Amino acid sequence: MSLSPIEGVALAEIESGGDGDAPRSRGVVGRSPGQLALARLRRDRTARVSAALLVFFVVVALVAPLLSLVYGVGPGEDFKDKLDRFGMPLGYLGGISGEHWFGLEPGTGRDIFIRMVYGLRTSLLIALSAAVLSTALGVTLGVVAGYLGGWIDAVITWITDLVLAMPFLIIALALTPTLVLRFYGERDAVPEAFGVAMLIGIFAVFGWTSTARLVRGQVIALREREFVEAARASGAGLGHMLFRQLLPNIWAPILVAFSLAVPQFITSEAALAFIGVGLSEQTPSFGRMIFRSLRYLETDPAYVFFPGVTIFLLVLAFNLFGDALRDALDPKSSR
Repeated sequence: MSLSPIEGVALAEIESGGDGDAPRSRGVVGRSPGQLALARLRRDRTARVSAALLVFFVVVALVAPLLSLVYGVGPGEDFKDKLDRFGMPLGYLGGISGEHWFGLEPGTGRDIFIRMVYGLRTSLLIALSAAVLSTALGVTLGVVAGYLGGWIDAVITWITDLVLAMPFLIIALALTPTLVLRFYGERDAVPEAFGVAMLIGIFAVFGWTSTARLVRGQVIALREREFVEAARASGAGLGHMLFRQLLPNIWAPILVAFSLAVPQFITSEAALAFIGVGLSEQTPSFGRMIFRSLRYLETDPAYVFFPGVTIFLLVLAFNLFGDALRDALDPKSSR
């Protein structure tokens, strides 16, 4: 005689001794969306490799002063005595040796390895700070526009379209020298911190639009849901509705947007430094190193190889991890 599903469940409970924790004892435990996403990331080989590479880069950037102390060379120290009369490093492959692992910069005699370590620190500091600020601004404006609607939504949408219509490169080229001259004279040395802070501010001002649009669309889709209506009917305030009811339900796309914004800011900083905008000559930067290496492609190819490969791996690791994170947070993903 066949049993109904309910009778089958009851029979299974009787056979197990009526223990209500039988599913837990068999290893069947409910998991939160965050735990499920973390489990998917652990199963993804691409996510593991890219995450390990990112952790390595971040650790190197954080311990840059310690590495400089152990290495025995500072980022501004030069070794012109190890250059020939044409300004080229003595030895093979651009002066690679036990003292200078990646060789020396032609013309200046600065150590390439330690300049790359500090250049990595500069890129990550600018990119992560700009991503945090632009994400916070975009989330705030997107949530407010999507939930309140009306003329507030129209104004924020108009501002978003206006910022998107501005050519970023042209604005950065015009704005950066203006800001420098506003605070410093033509002959004054611009501090490294000022150049870094200026780039972070410019990236944040122009980088929030995509996050704002994404969050606005998500909030519009959620604001008529039953749990939002129930909270509104119970008399919840605006702050509670925005930051306690809506934001916890859209954290996944925000996290993905943040992870994909970081490599965009890294490449933008390198591009601006490549054309001589933003950071000073003394500030270590991948873009400026690559620009200076172009004139030595035939005579010293190692000079462009090391910084070029490093920034390529850094951006690639961020993009791969962002894609893997997006798949892990998507419950419909087959990965």
